[in-house]
Amino acid sequence: MQIHSREYPKRAREGGDVRASVTGATLSFDARRRAAFAGVAAEEWRIWAEGVKTHLLTHLDRYLEEAETRLEANGAEVHWAGSQEDVHRILSGIIERRGAMRAVKGKSMLSEELEVNELLEKRGVDVLETDLGEYILQLLEQPPSHIVGPAIHLSLDEIRRLYHETHGTELDATPDELAAVSRLILREAFLAADVGITGGNFLVAETGTVALIENEGNIRLTTSAPPVHVALVGIEKLLPRWSDLAVFLQLTARAATGQPVGNYVSMIHGPRTAEDPDGPEEVHVVLVDNGRTDVLADPEAWEALRCVRCGACLNACPVYRQTGGHAYGAVYSGPIGSVLNPGLAGLHAAMPLPFASSLCGACEEACPVRIPIPELLLSWRRRAVEAGMDSRAKAGLLKAWTAVATRPGLYRAAGAMLHALPEPVRRVPLPVVGGWREVRKDPEPSRASFRELWREGIE
Repeated sequence: MQIHSREYPKRAREGGDVRASVTGATLSFDARRRAAFAGVAAEEWRIWAEGVKTHLLTHLDRYLEEAETRLEANGAEVHWAGSQEDVHRILSGIIERRGAMRAVKGKSMLSEELEVNELLEKRGVDVLETDLGEYILQLLEQPPSHIVGPAIHLSLDEIRRLYHETHGTELDATPDELAAVSRLILREAFLAADVGITGGNFLVAETGTVALIENEGNIRLTTSAPPVHVALVGIEKLLPRWSDLAVFLQLTARAATGQPVGNYVSMIHGPRTAEDPDGPEEVHVVLVDNGRTDVLADPEAWEALRCVRCGACLNACPVYRQTGGHAYGAVYSGPIGSVLNPGLAGLHAAMPLPFASSLCGACEEACPVRIPIPELLLSWRRRAVEAGMDSRAKAGLLKAWTAVATRPGLYRAAGAMLHALPEPVRRVPLPVVGGWREVRKDPEPSRASFRELWREGIE
């Protein structure tokens, strides 16, 4: 997984042209999430889901073995991939054996992490994204900017211009007309494809079932029309029992889009049998590590692996709303990306993403599996300071502030001194607040300190 996060501050400042589209989409997603959870015992659901995923992660070896046994009993072929290179080797072997030349893909963040499209293109395979948002981004040669809505940073007019240039549609084409053009192209691709590639929202260990949630029907065609289906599943995506799945399907849909459940839910058990009228001849499930066991071994960061990739934390985050996903320079953006990327790719590679947060806590409040994202952000920040990755001047100033703020007499004296300073002196740049001051004017000091006003009010 490649991360290009060093330019985050620059890209974040340049994100103004996507702000309107991103803000509108994320506010809509977040409002729908709130409405969807208002009608259920939301906190009880979240506590239960946290417990299930925590149990799963603390007994992962057992459930991985159980899942492998059940999948093989269902007729699927199971592959173990410790790294991105392992995944590429496995996919290359399937492609060579089948002589595959055309592939269709369902939306999968894991496939983005593993750079699957780049591999297929290098091997001469014509690969087509079938999720409408992903298809648009493929035409633009852009990565997704959101976990659920990959193209939310684009306006309707931008998509109209793209389709006018690539498909000859009218510049004032309606969304339905644009979707109809895409549907014709994708339908032909489904019928001609040799391989269908998807991710996996969940993998039930008890039954060996890969569950996929979608709203467009493209994943259902990707898994059933081609003769070969390959499901790339992160090892953290398991659920212990079949009975767990019903709640997680509803929980994820409500958190992601505000729906009671996704429009289409596909349950993949294995290849078609002699009695089945259709379906793939082969089903391959690739269980992917790619840094996940390292995260699991971390005494603090492991909780990020509970993530169900709903995108709720992105929709709630005021920082993501201002910058969009591309500013993060990583597959996983927003709050969850800021705590997951350091574990998967290393803290040095992910800097300064742990600092791309206001620590307001909206992400934790929105998370359906109660990942303590603010605590994890602070953990990564602490490690960055300890490793000398953050500004030493900033660290020194914060220590000085702590020393002053925890001593009432010193705090009062410092406040009085600052209040008496002339305005030019107060404007001297400081590394802690320099970025804040670039776009804001310092507030005018009041005639008296808070303590003085408080005493006046009492008297």
